[in-house]
Amino acid sequence: MRVVTAGEMRALDKAAIEEYGISGLVLMENAGHQAVQLVRDVLGEVRGKVVTIFIGKGNNGGDGLVMARHLLNMGAEVKVLSMVNLEEISGDAAVNLDIWRKMEQKVFSLHHGDGINIVKLVLMNTDLIVDAIYGTGFKGAIAEKVGRVIELLNGSGKPVLAVDIPSGLEADTGRVNGVCIRADYTVTFGLPKLGLMLEPGADFTGKLTVADISIPAVLVEKIAPPRFITTAELVREWLPSRPSLAHKGDFGRVLVVAGSRGMTGAACLTGESALRAGAGLVTVAVPETLHEIMEEKLTEVMTSPLPDTGKGSLSRGARQRILSLLENTDVLAIGPGLSQAGEVVTLVRELLPHVRIPCVLDADALNALAGSGDILRKVQAPVVITPHPGEMGRLLGVSPKEIQKDRIAAAVQASEKWGVTALLKGARTVIAAPDGAIFINPTGNPGMATAGSGDVLTGVVAALIAQGMETARAAAAGAYIHGLAGDLAAGEKGMMGLVAGDIMSALPAATRELVQKQ
Repeated sequence: MRVVTAGEMRALDKAAIEEYGISGLVLMENAGHQAVQLVRDVLGEVRGKVVTIFIGKGNNGGDGLVMARHLLNMGAEVKVLSMVNLEEISGDAAVNLDIWRKMEQKVFSLHHGDGINIVKLVLMNTDLIVDAIYGTGFKGAIAEKVGRVIELLNGSGKPVLAVDIPSGLEADTGRVNGVCIRADYTVTFGLPKLGLMLEPGADFTGKLTVADISIPAVLVEKIAPPRFITTAELVREWLPSRPSLAHKGDFGRVLVVAGSRGMTGAACLTGESALRAGAGLVTVAVPETLHEIMEEKLTEVMTSPLPDTGKGSLSRGARQRILSLLENTDVLAIGPGLSQAGEVVTLVRELLPHVRIPCVLDADALNALAGSGDILRKVQAPVVITPHPGEMGRLLGVSPKEIQKDRIAAAVQASEKWGVTALLKGARTVIAAPDGAIFINPTGNPGMATAGSGDVLTGVVAALIAQGMETARAAAAGAYIHGLAGDLAAGEKGMMGLVAGDIMSALPAATRELVQKQ
């Protein structure tokens, strides 16, 4: 499913109106009607229920007025409270205000007088609050008076349904600058807005419903950019098939170059996760002084010793041995637990220009490229980088805080700069592909903020590439499966104390869930 900015959605609306003759009133009517369906899902029988709708002056308020009319016709008791002077309401919203008044219904203006006390009184007898105050054009901070009302709504204990976007949330960034509606449910129209997908906005959105308001699909294909929410349906479509006559060689060979003294767990997690995600054969190559340990720890995963410094980290001389191993390998995963020793840094920088198979770079492989990211352009095959904000900051020469300010922009910058697929980890992982496609991952939970979780992800992405999936799709699907596995593990064990091994163990169940939903 595509995701849009507020401006892109306005362009779609405008094209529907001007090119297809679908009037703004029709779009507003469809939006309000679809929102009412969600009200029915939340409340069940609406007859006799009390719904309080807070409106502003724009089209968002117009959507709320359409809802009021339909709910009243269904037998609900509807109270409409305006945050503005009614004279400020114009356009299609004013048409619906006029209809509401002709139905001999009132609108209570909170703009003058003791609005706070009116709100307190109304909320005492309300089954559902509808937020139709600000729409997707909102930016900045909410005015103090409206902010006090929103604080009352948030603290009322009543369920809140936001129309298109929670008031106070910026549609393009997900930023919240002060007070904001904390919705239990949000119904957004046409396509989901970026701010509903990105943190902290996603945390204010509640359960999201995307409602069709009759914008022609051909317009979406024509106008909306290739920016997507990764969905189960999309991942299922991408997953490689497993024919009944297949053998392990048909599902790809992964070489994991990882580990150093004190960090063998990272290598194990990556290798085992690649197997759990469907790779046919996986070899973990580690410094030779650690090889015996890995032989003890790993059963299904093969191991290979590499020249090391004698201190438990790879030496610069390991390059030729790695290149030799790559001759019988479909994908290279390199970086987890390698350390930032000087010879490791040199090895990574000298190795990558000679790699001719797809590779997934994580952790210390990325740290080795800090200040030398242009080496990525020398890799003679597709590359996926999987940095967390700190690693991305070091690659781009900015602080993690700057990365977090606009995660999509950071991922796109890295992808465009080095011609790689950039997977920026974190809440709502962002994947930017060299062809301009962007994927935002909706799965995962805070329990996955644990040591080794990223190593599991590296193994999953590498396994999907090994099975023949295109690299950007493998990154997007890998993030989705990894997050789904984390959600399944958290559902069984809880988020507190979740460890990377729990996520890895849940990978087969995650892929099974995807396949069984066909």
